[in-house]
Formats: sequence, structure tokens, C-alpha cells
Amino acid sequence: MSLTRDRVFWTIALQISAVNFFMGGFGPAQPLLRAEQHTSLAIAGLHGTALGIAAVFAGIAAPKLVHTFGRSQTGWLGLAIFSIGGLGFIFAPPVQLTLLAILICGFGISVVINSMVTQLAQHFKSRASQAVSQAAGIGSVGYVLGTLTVGSIANTSLSWRLGLVIVAPFSLALYLLNKDTVDVDFGDETSRPQRGRLSAKFWLAWVGFVACISSEFGTTFWSAALLRDRSGSSAAISTICVVAFGIGMGAGRWFGPRVLHKMNLDRQIISMMLVQFVGFIFLWSSHILWVSLLALFANGVGLAMQFGLISLRLISFSEGRPDLAVGQSSLGAGIAIGGAPFFLGLMGDHLGISRAYLMVPLLIVISMGMIFLVPSHANERINHEL
Repeated sequence: MSLTRDRVFWTIALQISAVNFFMGGFGPAQPLLRAEQHTSLAIAGLHGTALGIAAVFAGIAAPKLVHTFGRSQTGWLGLAIFSIGGLGFIFAPPVQLTLLAILICGFGISVVINSMVTQLAQHFKSRASQAVSQAAGIGSVGYVLGTLTVGSIANTSLSWRLGLVIVAPFSLALYLLNKDTVDVDFGDETSRPQRGRLSAKFWLAWVGFVACISSEFGTTFWSAALLRDRSGSSAAISTICVVAFGIGMGAGRWFGPRVLHKMNLDRQIISMMLVQFVGFIFLWSSHILWVSLLALFANGVGLAMQFGLISLRLISFSEGRPDLAVGQSSLGAGIAIGGAPFFLGLMGDHLGISRAYLMVPLLIVISMGMIFLVPSHANERINHEL
């Protein structure tokens, strides 16, 4: 049975597109911002660390926010916080203020993403994995557009900040047009915030989730450096690299569910990890630019569905507490976002980026190992728990 992409689906998908547009432009904006602020690489890198810390805070706050506002309204709240933080980042020049703005913005981004998973999982039930993947796929279009927009404006006399400012009016218009798009079953206002101990199986699956997100952000943050080291390409290729990776993510998220729909959730994840692993081998071993770009595309395809699918895996181990599970996944994502690029960069300073990049296949193996260690029956469990 095909997925019916209704108004709820498109509302959530466009929320994800808004935050992804900002994130797509955030990468190319970093060297421009650093030049304006006259900061070191280490200080500039704290913006990425702030995103990770924000995701941890969002994970801690998730059950309380859902209890207070309901899942749908929590998504809108996250979009509002994201817009405020995004505008602060765009218009506040001092580095102290941009760091604070990214902390606020990152909190909103994580709230929107967490809300997407639980809302779509509840709304589409047995089609949850397809809905989450395709909504994220539409979000990848926003990511690519953000990268291209900021990259293009940076080569003109206009300020690169104009490329990012569009997210605020877009988010406001999206809310005004769709604020009443609420599923009657979304609310969680009448129950207590979800809390309590989660099982050992959940935490083993959580370790796999952290390894998965670490491999994704290690790849996105340092792939351009690896490409320059291997192929001798110019710094301008960095934007093209991000676009190739983003296009791969979008293609994998849109078409992956159609190709893998006959597999259960665990097999879908393993299949995508194998694609990522093969893509990494070609990326790491290649000294030819076009081969490297194809390898980055393959990495994007392999990583495309992993966040959404492993989040659903965590929900299946939550014993009827999906919002608590997604909150813990956000905490794990924050650790991965803040830690993986930093440690990979630290290893790169001592070993060289090529050797340091071997951390990525190790993370893939850990992620895959946790699926074999704690297999799920997610397709059967999720309907019961949401």
C-alpha cells in the first residue's frame, strides 16, 4: 500500500525543510563568519559544539514539552525558537552572541526533528518508516537549497546573511497557513510526562544510534578536508561536496522506502549501512575527484534513512514511552554532534585526516553490531506503543 501524503505530512515535511535550509547554509557560512569575526578555527568550531549541547537540552526537555503542549504544538514551538535563534545568528555580529544564538537555534531544530518522528510515527502507524524517511527526504531539498543559496550569494557583492534570513518569514507563513493542522490523537496533555527507567536493550540500541549519528556528522564535517587531502582539490569544491552528499541523502530518503519496503526495519537499516560502508571505502581510497563525489553521493544515500529508522527502533524498545525514547535519542544525537567532529579533527591533527577518517567505518561496524546484538520487532511494536 502506498503512502498517502496528506496535509499533516506536508506540514511536518516543510517544517523540516525550513530547519534544513538553515543547516545547509550554516556550513558554507562558517568561513565567512570566521573572517568577519576574526576568530580562530577552534573558536569558530564552537558553533558546532553549541548545536550538540542544544540537542542534549532538547532531549532532556522533550517529555515535559510534549506533556505541556502536545506533540503537534511542540513542533510549532520548536520552529518558533529556531526562527528566533536563527535571526539572532544572522543579525548579531559578536561571536559571543552568535554562539548564544546558535544554542537557541539548535534547541529549536532538535525539538522540530524530535516532534517530526513521533508525530509521523503516530499518524501513519505501520507506514511510519516510509513517512519519516520521505519527510526527511523533502527536508534534504531544503538542505541543498540552503547550501546553494549561501554559496551563490557569497560570490556576489551581497551579504551572505541574506541567504539565511528567508527561513524566518517562511516559518511564519507556514504556521499561519497550517497552524490548525493537528491530528486529534497527537496530544499527550492529560497524562504525566513520560519518565522512568528504560531497558538494557534500549540502551544498547541507543549506543548504536550514537555511533550512527557520529558517523554521519564525522562525514559531513570533514569530507571536504579528506577530499582536498586525497585529490588536491581547491577549497571551493567544499560546497560541491556538501551538495553531492545532500542530494544523496534526499534520493535515499525518497526512494529508499520504496526499494526496501518488503524488509523489516532492522534489515532496512543494515542495508543502508552497507551502502554507506561501500561508499566510504571508495571515498577514502579515491584520488580522483569525480569518483570521490560519487562516493559522497553514495554515503548520503546510505545515511539517508538511518536517523529516522533507528529512532523508530528506539521507540520499539521504549515500553510504551515514545516521547521519552525520542528525548533520549536527542541526547544521544547531541553527544554525537558535539563529539564526533571534534575527536575526528583532533585525531586528524595528530595522524592526518586520511588516517583519522578510519574512525568512520569503525562507527558503522558498531552501529550494525548493535542491531545484531539486540534485534527488534519494531513493525509490530510501534503501532502498540504510539
